[in-house]
Amino acid sequence: MSTATELTIRRPDDWHLHLRDGGMLKGVIGDASRHFARAIIMPNLVPPVVTTADAAAYRERIMAVLPKGDRFEPLMTLYLTEGTDPDDLEAGHASGLITAVKLYPAGATTNSHGGVRNFENAMPALERMAKIGLPLCVHGEVTTPEVDIFDREAVFIETVLDPLRARLPELKVTMEHVTTKDGIDYIKSSKANLAGSITTHHLIINRNAILVGGIRPHYYCLPVAKREVHRLALRAAATSGDARFFLGTDSAPHVDPLKECACGCAGIYTSINTMSCLAHVFEQENALDKLEAFTSLNGPAWYGLPVNDETITLRKRAEAVTYPEKIETEAGTVTVFDPMFPLHWQVV
Repeated sequence: MSTATELTIRRPDDWHLHLRDGGMLKGVIGDASRHFARAIIMPNLVPPVVTTADAAAYRERIMAVLPKGDRFEPLMTLYLTEGTDPDDLEAGHASGLITAVKLYPAGATTNSHGGVRNFENAMPALERMAKIGLPLCVHGEVTTPEVDIFDREAVFIETVLDPLRARLPELKVTMEHVTTKDGIDYIKSSKANLAGSITTHHLIINRNAILVGGIRPHYYCLPVAKREVHRLALRAAATSGDARFFLGTDSAPHVDPLKECACGCAGIYTSINTMSCLAHVFEQENALDKLEAFTSLNGPAWYGLPVNDETITLRKRAEAVTYPEKIETEAGTVTVFDPMFPLHWQVV
């Protein structure tokens, strides 16, 4: 265990973030902009962000509610559909507005019903992305009903991702929110054009958190947390310093009534306490010296962006840091991720 009590790192970025829209956006944006300089913003709104014009309008709504004085850059994405216009995404990328395109297999997660079912229909867009160097961010799960939910990621790699990468080897792919040893091993075995984001909560919880002692909906997310062997593989990858792995929180707010019901939504809200949680994890792994790479260096290198000039300082306190159990938004109450252990690291 490290004995360090203060750590200064380049200001981090979040390479996978849900801000939602309307009253929810207004309520959660400050928790992201407080610590993160940039974030890749997920496009699965209702309706989804499918065109460059949609992305420009959404970016304007984000900037309109950004807390005064915060310096935060939303990196916009397009929601890939079978009808995505290659010329539109190329124009959006050339303008600097579009950082990546997001693949949701239809039905994989929240607001993904308009995602891709037939990959042949999406190939013109994917081929154009490969040509112009526009990254594809993938929600790496199959949704066929015969596949067990805990096997969705491994089956996706075998049946969808590997064939796609063989067909378009120049396509740059981010496996977002990797949750399995299978995913980690696949990324590590790749020679080029593949990286993975890892969430805060998947470094901390396994599937017992959802199911032991009663069903606990605020630990339910998609991809769902897996066995302990997979959590340990994620921790090893995140704390290794390997440039192919970086932070993407997948912080995903839902109001409590939509979590605490007979068919609850998937998503865990971590923006507010992610840096405290990560410092705890990296200290446990004797890897505080690798925290900056995971949160602040590897992601910009992968996406071809400069490292942030600003820094933040984390300090370890003797007494536990307190975070609210819930936050209030105009859309309703959102429960904050509870790591189930006291947090002592705090951004100062």
